Amino acid sequence: MKWMLSIAALSVSMLVSGCSSDYVMATKDGRMIMTDGKPNIDKETGLVKYVDQSGNEIQINGDEISSIVER
Repeated sequence: MKWMLSIAALSVSMLVSGCSSDYVMATKDGRMIMTDGKPNIDKETGLVKYVDQSGNEIQINGDEISSIVER
């Protein structure tokens, strides 16, 4: 019974952790920005909105970003 409960708990934790992926954004000046969740790109303004690992919502000019990769 304990092993079944352990397997169920592990399965649930894997499902929950798979729901929000972290991303890494590389800037043209060489910085690496870790995000909590997928960054949103506003096509009208060219801004990239993301949540940093501290939970702060930040915007950066999309022209400064060279790549966005899922971790």
